[in-house]
Amino acid sequence: MAMAVLNAIQHPVVMVDADGHIVFANWEAEAFFGASASHLARYRISTFIPFGSPLLALIEQVRERRAPVNEYRVDLSSPRLGQEKLVDLYVAPVLSQPGSVVVVLQERSMADKIDRQLTHRTAARSVTGLASMLAHEIKNPLSGIRGAAQLLETTVPDEDRPLTRLICDETDRIVSLVDRMEVFSDERPVDRIALNIHSVLDHVKAIAKAGFARNIRITENYDPSLPSVYANRDQLVQVFLNLIKNAAEAIGDKPDGEIQLTTAYRPGIRLSVAGSREKISLPLEFCVHDNGPGVPADLLPHLFDPFITTKTNGSGLGLALVAKIIDGHGGIVECDSQANRTTFRVLMPVSKDSALDDAIPANSTGSTR
Repeated sequence: MAMAVLNAIQHPVVMVDADGHIVFANWEAEAFFGASASHLARYRISTFIPFGSPLLALIEQVRERRAPVNEYRVDLSSPRLGQEKLVDLYVAPVLSQPGSVVVVLQERSMADKIDRQLTHRTAARSVTGLASMLAHEIKNPLSGIRGAAQLLETTVPDEDRPLTRLICDETDRIVSLVDRMEVFSDERPVDRIALNIHSVLDHVKAIAKAGFARNIRITENYDPSLPSVYANRDQLVQVFLNLIKNAAEAIGDKPDGEIQLTTAYRPGIRLSVAGSREKISLPLEFCVHDNGPGVPADLLPHLFDPFITTKTNGSGLGLALVAKIIDGHGGIVECDSQANRTTFRVLMPVSKDSALDDAIPANSTGSTR
């Protein structure tokens, strides 16, 4: 019974004896350390974490004080565990076995995803109000300005006509920008169905290869057993078209530029949303990777805010729209970036009609094309 309870916990839990050996690891701990419980039991915990990690000092502190200790945002990143292994730690003594402690790890990435998504929602609401205001207060006078410029064009000398043409072109550009922003103010419910995400990605890839990404290699690594996603097809096409276009523009004229599309099933990812007692399961992971120069570190935390862009002629609304659409589907979008490797990751719930237990094998190998 105790084993079943520990394995049901959605956080890595390990028990370390007085000599530092791992004597128990639940299923989540096996996934976190990338090894089976029997393999972990052969080694001390110091084998699996970075040299000089604060976790070792915490374990010693708990042994001496015989009282639990919490520590937040501890970096366990290493070549063995992978990058960005930021965790919150809870270490408690096992009173019935002197010297033994229990370590519970909560990956910060999950909490940070919630924080970032709440920020995206706030930004989207701000743009919604701004879009409504712009539509009513700007488009009408712009129409009058454009009409006046067209009338002037028929009466001014030939050498001045480029100026009236410029007025028309610039008003058209502003109207186009306002039209794009009006999408944010559309709060009508969208029609959703069970979709095969791979058909959506293949459709977007075909559009990209016929246009803006014709000179860029696009590869796929799909999980063929992935269940359906409950979504609106047109909106998902818009999301991934924006993400792939963003990746293509980041790559630019790089001769070995490559975009990779991946899908995967990530069981165990369940997020608690503020204001709700319900846990949302987001096991479907869709990624767009590129080998461009990466996103500047100072820009990364604000990437999905409106009007944030590094492009000379960009409006900064593409990624804000992506965040709004994914949020409307109950999902999360995030970006991880470093030199020559940027990943936009979309996490979404499965279709209500998907039979997960039957559709997802325990160890899916996926397919690469």
